[in-house]
Amino acid sequence: MRATGNSNVPAGTQTLMRGMAIVEAVARGAATLKDIGVAIGCTRSTTHRLIQSLAQAGFLCRDRKIGYALGPRLVELGTLARDRSPLLSVALPHLQTLAAKTQETVHISVVQGQEILYLEKIESRHGTRMRSKVGCRMPLALTAMGKALLLDSPESGWRAIYQANLDQLVRTRSAIARVLPWPDYHARMRGYVAEEVTLDREENEPGIRCVAAPVRDADGRITAALSVSGPVSSMPDERMSALRFEVKQAAVAVSTGLGWSQRRDLGRCHH
Repeated sequence: MRATGNSNVPAGTQTLMRGMAIVEAVARGAATLKDIGVAIGCTRSTTHRLIQSLAQAGFLCRDRKIGYALGPRLVELGTLARDRSPLLSVALPHLQTLAAKTQETVHISVVQGQEILYLEKIESRHGTRMRSKVGCRMPLALTAMGKALLLDSPESGWRAIYQANLDQLVRTRSAIARVLPWPDYHARMRGYVAEEVTLDREENEPGIRCVAAPVRDADGRITAALSVSGPVSSMPDERMSALRFEVKQAAVAVSTGLGWSQRRDLGRCHH
């Protein structure tokens, strides 16, 4: 988020937007007054004044070694947001059941721009380490949950997100060896639409495989996705195939808890 310089924007709104832009800039790694000012497009004096106000409120803090960082107030608010989330309150019992059944790592996430945002993670008992963590983001097109979140999007949207995520990996010099060529990716996405279950065979993280399914709200819209993830050693093709039913069953249970009805959706289709 870059601060707006539009003179038609009320002063209070402009200050609020700049403050939010500073928080986002720091979250992305800007740690000095100069870097933050460049990121939000403001003068040094304006940036300093806003940073001081945010620090006083606990949204930012300053360390002599690393510079500016996100403050404890954001941790507090983030925890409250998770604890009071209607989605998580409905989903958590089903996630725990799925984790106990599969003995693998279970996640739930939502869309955040061109990425997924992890809302919850239940670790596997065998302790396989993964990059995923609550509050972390991953490429939307390359993760099983991201693909599940894209199932209702037009096919042109699939390609746009796929290309954007690949471009991002190239910019950050991340490994993309296991990413499927677009024709193969496209064909698999079409199959996923029919089944409402998606797969990740080490496309997002080497050595990790994943099975996911979309979660729908009362209006039938995909609002989240949940998944089971594990190392290749415990997720061969046969196991991934067997997990499809359990993952989809859990997603349907969460969707039903949010007010979704398969019968209602089928009725819409017939009309």
